[in-house]
Amino acid sequence: MTAEAIDWRNSRVVAAVKLHRAHTRRKTGLFLAEGANSVAAALDTGRVEELFYSAKAAGREHELVAGAAATGVRTTLVSDRAAETLGETVTPPGLVAVCRQVDVPLSTVLDASPRMLAVPVAMADPGNAGTLIRVADAVGANGVVLAGDSVDPHNGKCVRACAGSLFHVPVARERDIDATLDALEAAGIAVLATTARGEVDLDDADDILRGPVAWLFGNEAHGLDRAVAARATHRVRIPIHGRAESLNLAAAAAICLYASARVQHSG
Repeated sequence: MTAEAIDWRNSRVVAAVKLHRAHTRRKTGLFLAEGANSVAAALDTGRVEELFYSAKAAGREHELVAGAAATGVRTTLVSDRAAETLGETVTPPGLVAVCRQVDVPLSTVLDASPRMLAVPVAMADPGNAGTLIRVADAVGANGVVLAGDSVDPHNGKCVRACAGSLFHVPVARERDIDATLDALEAAGIAVLATTARGEVDLDDADDILRGPVAWLFGNEAHGLDRAVAARATHRVRIPIHGRAESLNLAAAAAICLYASARVQHSG
C-alpha cells in the first residue's frame, strides 16, 4: 500500500472519476464499485484493477484492503477529498474499486442451460435494475437479460442497489427485443410475460414453473409492450387480494421470481 495519500488531482483518480460517465465506461470497459459489499464481491471474482481507499475506510475495512493487496491488486490510499470525488453517495464510504465490466453475451447465458431467467424489457431506472439483479441472485436465478433500450448495469446507482449481486449472477444485454425472444424460444425456455390481464394466475402456474422459464418484466412507466407480451408462451397475472391497483416493477419481479424458486426447489 502507498504510504502517503494521493489527492483528487492525481491522474489515476481523475481517470477513475470519469467512469461515472456512461461514455467513458463504454470506451474503457471499466466501471466503479463503491462500498464494502460491492468491493468484496468484485475482489472475489478477480475483476478489480485498482482499489482506492481512504484512511477512515482502511480503519473500518482493514482486512478487505489488506486482502486485496495480498492478492496483487493495486491498492491506493487517497485523501478524503479524493474519496468524495470518487464516490457518488452523500456520505462516501471511501472504498471504491475500478473493475472490469461484467456483462456477457446472451449466448453465454443460454449455453449454460438456465432454469430461470429474469428479462426486464426497456428498464429505465438503475435502482430498480439493481434491485432486480439482487432478487435474481437471492432466488438462485441463472441470469438477468436486459432487453431493449435498458439502463447500463454498470451505472453507479445500479451497482450500489445490487449490493454485490452484480458479480454473482450472469448479466447479458441485448438491444434487439425480438432477437432476445427468438433466442429464448430456440433454447426451449418458456417465456412468461407479467401482465395484469394474463390468462394464467400465478397461484396456478406451478406446472409451468417446473420447467425452464424466462420472466419478462415491463418498463416502470409503461409496462410491457402488447406486441412483446403477445409473443410470450404464457401471460401471467399476480393475484391482488387487497385494494391496490397494481404493484411496482421491483415488487412484481420479486414475487414472480420467488414463486419460480419455490417450485424449482420443492423437489
